Amino acid sequence: MSSSPSVPENAATRLFTSLKHPDVVRSARGSVPVLGGPTGLGTSAARALTAVREEAVGSVPEIGDPERQIKGLRCPPALRDDRALADRVNERLVDWAENEIDLYDDAGMREKLLAFDPGRSVMLCHPDAVTFEHLVAAGMLLVGENAVDDYFCEEEYGGSPDGLGARLAVAQAAIDPAHMPPGYARQYEQALGEHPALRAMRSAMDHFERIATPAQAQRYRHDVANLYLGYNAEGACVQTGRVPSVWEYLVQRQFNNFRPCLTITDSVGGYELPAHVYALPDVQKATALAGNATTILNDLYSLRKEMATERLHYNLPIVIADEEGYDIHMAFQKAIDVHNELVDAFEALAAPLAATDPVLARYLAGLSNWLGGNHEWHSGLVGTRYAVEP
Repeated sequence: MSSSPSVPENAATRLFTSLKHPDVVRSARGSVPVLGGPTGLGTSAARALTAVREEAVGSVPEIGDPERQIKGLRCPPALRDDRALADRVNERLVDWAENEIDLYDDAGMREKLLAFDPGRSVMLCHPDAVTFEHLVAAGMLLVGENAVDDYFCEEEYGGSPDGLGARLAVAQAAIDPAHMPPGYARQYEQALGEHPALRAMRSAMDHFERIATPAQAQRYRHDVANLYLGYNAEGACVQTGRVPSVWEYLVQRQFNNFRPCLTITDSVGGYELPAHVYALPDVQKATALAGNATTILNDLYSLRKEMATERLHYNLPIVIADEEGYDIHMAFQKAIDVHNELVDAFEALAAPLAATDPVLARYLAGLSNWLGGNHEWHSGLVGTRYAVEP
């Protein structure tokens, strides 16, 4: 892995280093307060793990089964794996999906939701969540985003690239309210209430706004609009049967990626990265690099499943194989290299950025923690939704 540029040692860089490694409760003197992880039901194991880590600063325990993980991927380690906490989040999400928003009308969808394991995803990706409710809010957004993808994009659930843009515009209006004369507004409200994915996104946004500031909520809306732009780009390729070039695919993936999940890290952590800091070009670049890396990782773990479907899914190994004439195994290895380059670039940029501001250091650490948690979550889904290597 490439080394990070030399940066001055100060409270912000020490905070960034502590928050992206297992000794998460350690903080630099004079920096912003660091919360030692979530509190409440299901968190005793996390506190016990923290105590062990305090006794052996710098050691990184093995989390999960390395045999499930793709060899050669460079990624930060996950900071915790608390199955009891994940199950409690899943329990709340299932209750919400079934009893509050009637998300799925198929009896088998409960099992599919649990197999997707959104509770474990948010538990792994947000080790600094301040309360159980903050994790639940993150889980609701994750479930809602996947419901839009399933219902509007995936043929298995009735989705199609035909007319996708119009449907996604309405999906955006579920979290970014449209304003119109009352007569038409009643029709708009009725339409939102009649579709399960739209109900999910509206309800998830309502819960998120309880833990987020107005600026953080608006940031999320913007990132989701970009996500839908990426959905449209992929849909256009599917509709026309055109395989994009690698560079074009990477452009599309910068929009169609996990960014909305990563950039709520401060909301879930109970603090706020100021909007003017978030908007800085280097902060945007670091955020994009982290989001791109997590999404290419998704491409790698989901390749076998996607190759087994009737509809061609465009992912990085597929477009590399098409453009560069590699077999799928060689393309898979090159996609690993692309992922690792993105992680290296993020870490090289994050270190000097962290030196400038302790709150920014904490945000960047949250992105790094998301990278590690996302990797552990994907490797844990092998045999369900995802599978390793072609």
